[in-house]
Amino acid sequence: MKIVQFLPTLAFGDAVGNDTVALQQAMRELGYETEIFAEVVDQRLPKGTASDLCAGMPEIGKDDIIMYHLSTGSKLNYSLEKYDCRKLMIYHNITPPHFFDGYNAAAASNAQYGLDGLKHLADKFDYCMADSDFNKNDLINAGYKCPIDVRPILIPFEDYEKKPDSSIIRKYGDDGWTNIIFVGRIAPNKKQQDVISAFCWYKKNINPKSRLIFVGSYNGMEKYYNRLVRYVNALQLEDVIFTGHIKFPEILAWYRAADVFLCMSEHEGFCVPLVEAMYFGVPVIAYGSCAIPYTMGGSGIVTDSKDPAETAMLIDRVVSDESLRKAVVEGQKKRLEDFSYEKIKKLFAQQLEGFISGRS
Repeated sequence: MKIVQFLPTLAFGDAVGNDTVALQQAMRELGYETEIFAEVVDQRLPKGTASDLCAGMPEIGKDDIIMYHLSTGSKLNYSLEKYDCRKLMIYHNITPPHFFDGYNAAAASNAQYGLDGLKHLADKFDYCMADSDFNKNDLINAGYKCPIDVRPILIPFEDYEKKPDSSIIRKYGDDGWTNIIFVGRIAPNKKQQDVISAFCWYKKNINPKSRLIFVGSYNGMEKYYNRLVRYVNALQLEDVIFTGHIKFPEILAWYRAADVFLCMSEHEGFCVPLVEAMYFGVPVIAYGSCAIPYTMGGSGIVTDSKDPAETAMLIDRVVSDESLRKAVVEGQKKRLEDFSYEKIKKLFAQQLEGFISGRS
């Protein structure tokens, strides 16, 4: 028996790709024969990480298992059903297409294609793992009747101990300014404009020695990025940095230089950067939509308001009240234990064994 992971795109550095590679390593450590196949394989990944489906589909026997990562539209949503073997889905969620209206028609179309594929597969999988309770509910609402378990993304935290970019830390890490960051791609569902609004109120009314840093690529979302830049200019707001796509050591440096992580996103299936902020001891203020309350698990500061003044005052409390900041960070540190590599690996092993043995 072998376990074959399929996904449309194995990207370098994104949550789905990282989860796929981490699961491959975990399964090999558990003694399983396993491979990854993708329609697109990022060339920045180490050679041999995955095989390109353009070279052809692999041989899959009746005793083998297909493990499919679903997060987007793909022809794989309509081709994997032909295999006469057991099938396990790992569901990472699909951003609703309406978020992309007016910004990227292709992305909106692909998202709808993905949601259609999700419904098409409802009766074609034997078992599902969802990143969060939010994602599990999505599957149930899409008509899935098979057993569904929640298994958070498997994160190899030792990667975060790599050396950060020293130039960023020297320039921004200890200059007396407050650094507010958000890490994640520039995309309409993440509502970076609401982060800007809150920062504007904070900078102009509370703390002029503050800066806002958006760490993430805007590739494919240039229209949205340009709108954000125009918004910043219209507010006559200074000290807003868009890093664009940057290297991993630079991302690590921004986390180490950060004072607050501010998230106003309205659609997340899990949101790995929240966990990353926990790891680096950065207090999180997050709007409590979609999977965010699940991921935070009672830690951080989860708000039901997007009022810029209220959010700005929350930032000020976290920055200026040392006892509050310490309590927030300690709570996040406790929540972080739930996402430890060994704990999630053990949970994954139990769920996988249960499926293989027929208990799930």
